[in-house]
Amino acid sequence: MGIVIILLVNVIASFVFTRVDLTAEKRYSLSPAVKTILKELQDDVFFRVYLDGELPSGFRRLSNETLDMLDEFRAYSDHIHFEFIDPSASPNARERNDTYRLLAEQGLQPTDLRVSNKGESSQLIIFPGAIVVYRGRELPVQLLMNQMGQDPQKVLNNSIQGLEYNLGNAIDKLINTTKPRVAIVEGQGELGRLETLDLEETLSEYYNVERIVINSQINSLTIRLKTDSSGSPLVNKYKALIIAGPERRFDDKDKFLIDQFIMRGGRVLWMIDPVFAKMDSLQQYASTMALANDINLDEMLFSYGVRLNKNLVMDLSALPIPIKTGQLGTQPQFDFIPWYYFPLITPASNHPVVNGLNAIKTEFISSLDTVEAPGIEKTVLLTSSPYSRIVNAPVLIDLEILRDDPDPRMYNSGPQPVALLLEGEFTSAFLFRLPPEIELNTDLGTRKKSKPTRMVVIADGDIAKNQHHITQKYPLPLGYDQYTGQTFGNKELMVNIMNYLCDDSGLISIRSRELRLRLLDMTKVAAVQPVWQVVNVVLPILLILGFGLVKFHFRKRKYAKRSR
Repeated sequence: MGIVIILLVNVIASFVFTRVDLTAEKRYSLSPAVKTILKELQDDVFFRVYLDGELPSGFRRLSNETLDMLDEFRAYSDHIHFEFIDPSASPNARERNDTYRLLAEQGLQPTDLRVSNKGESSQLIIFPGAIVVYRGRELPVQLLMNQMGQDPQKVLNNSIQGLEYNLGNAIDKLINTTKPRVAIVEGQGELGRLETLDLEETLSEYYNVERIVINSQINSLTIRLKTDSSGSPLVNKYKALIIAGPERRFDDKDKFLIDQFIMRGGRVLWMIDPVFAKMDSLQQYASTMALANDINLDEMLFSYGVRLNKNLVMDLSALPIPIKTGQLGTQPQFDFIPWYYFPLITPASNHPVVNGLNAIKTEFISSLDTVEAPGIEKTVLLTSSPYSRIVNAPVLIDLEILRDDPDPRMYNSGPQPVALLLEGEFTSAFLFRLPPEIELNTDLGTRKKSKPTRMVVIADGDIAKNQHHITQKYPLPLGYDQYTGQTFGNKELMVNIMNYLCDDSGLISIRSRELRLRLLDMTKVAAVQPVWQVVNVVLPILLILGFGLVKFHFRKRKYAKRSR
C-alpha cells in the first residue's frame, strides 16, 4: 500500500503543479508579479552569480539564499538557467585581477574584506552580484545592499529580502523592449542637464527620458487621438513628470496643463525647495540669508493634500563638510564637521519605495504637512531624525555655529516629515477657476477629477542633483559625496520612486516584504555556554554507558536463565 500511494502521488504530481511553503513569512512564495514575468518568458535567461568559493559565513548565506530563489524561479519557468562562479578561483594573480577589472567594467561593485584564519589576516575581494543575460543583452545586479551605520547581520537580511525584487526586476528590464516615456520639466530654473546627468542615465535603463519646456503649449504634455471628425480627447504623452528644484514662478497656464496631466492619470515627482538657500554663497561669505522661495505652487499642492512649510530642518544627524580650522605653514588645515542644514535621512518605513535604502543625503531641506484632501491616501516616506530643529524663513545661515558644540536641548522638535506619497483620485486645483486663455478654448477635455494616480512630494530640490569633481569638473554619480568619499542612497531612492509611480504590475511592492532576522541572544549564549558545552560532551558518554549497562544487565539475565 505504501508503494502504491507513493506511485499515485508521483503520477498526480506530474500533471498538477503545486508547491507548499511552510515558513512563517512565506519566504519561498513568489509574488504574483514575478510569477507572471516568469510564465511569459519566451527565451532563456541566464544568471552568472559571482558568489562561490571560500566565502565568509554571511556571504555563504547570501549565496545559498540566492540559489534557493533561483530554484524557485526555475520551478515556474524552464527558461531560467544559472551558474555560480568564484571570481578568485584562478591561482594566478594577474588572471584574478583581469577578472576583477572585467566584472567592475560590467557594473558589479566589489566588496573588500579582511578575514582572519588561524591567527593570520588576509584580504578577500568578493563581487556579491550577478550578470543576467537575455537574447544577447546583459544587466548587472547588485545582490548586497549598502546601508551606512547598520548592523552587518541586518544589512545581510535586507539583502536577502530584496533578492526576489532585484532578480525579478532584472528579468523585467531585459524582456521589456518598449519603455514608458518620462519627462524632466525645464523653464523655471530647475536643475540643469549636467546636474541631473546621472539621474537621466540611470532612469534611461527603465524609461525613455526627455527634457521638455511647457511654455503654455498644450502639445508639450499631450497628443490628440484622431479617431473621428468630431474631435477626440487629449491623452498624455508621458507616464510621469519630474519637477526638480524650480527657482522661478510657474504661470497659471503651465500649472493648469500640469494639473490636467494629473487628471488624465499622469504621475509627478515634485522636488521643491520651499526656502531658497545655496552653499555657493557660503563659499564666498561666512553667512547668507535663506528666504522663502515663492514659485506659485503652494495653492496647487495644497489642493492635492500637502503643504510645504517655509522653514529649514536642522538635524544633529547631518552630513560632514570640510571646514578650514587652521593653517600649517602655507597649507590650510580642514576638519570635517557635521553641517546641521544637510540632514542625513535614514529611512525607517517598510514602504517599498524606501525599505532597506541607505541613508539619503539632503541639502537645506524643509518640512511638509498633510492637509485634508478627500479620497487621497497619504504615506510619509522620509522623516528627519528625532534630534531635529525647525527654523522658519527668513533665517540667517552662518558657519559660525560650527565653532561650538550644539545644544541638544534646541534639537527637540522630533522627526519631521520631508517626503510624502499621495495616491488616489485628485480634485483639480482649477475646479472653480480657469486661466482666461483656457476659458476661451472649449476643446481641451477639461477634467475636474483625476483617474486613480500617484505623486511624490519631496521638500528638497537638490536631492536628485549629482556633484561635479572639484578640479576636473566632470559629473559624479548621484548620491556620491566627494568630500567624505561615501555613497548615499539618493540614486536608489529616485529609481524606486519612479518605478513605484510608473509600475502598474505591482513588482516593486515586493520590496516591502519582511524576513525576520532570527539571531541568537549573544549575551544569553555567553552566560549558558559552559553549561551546554558540558552537556554536549558528558551527555553522549553517559547515554552510551547507560545503554551498555542496560544491555549488559539483560545479557546477564538471559544467559543466567539458560545456564539453569
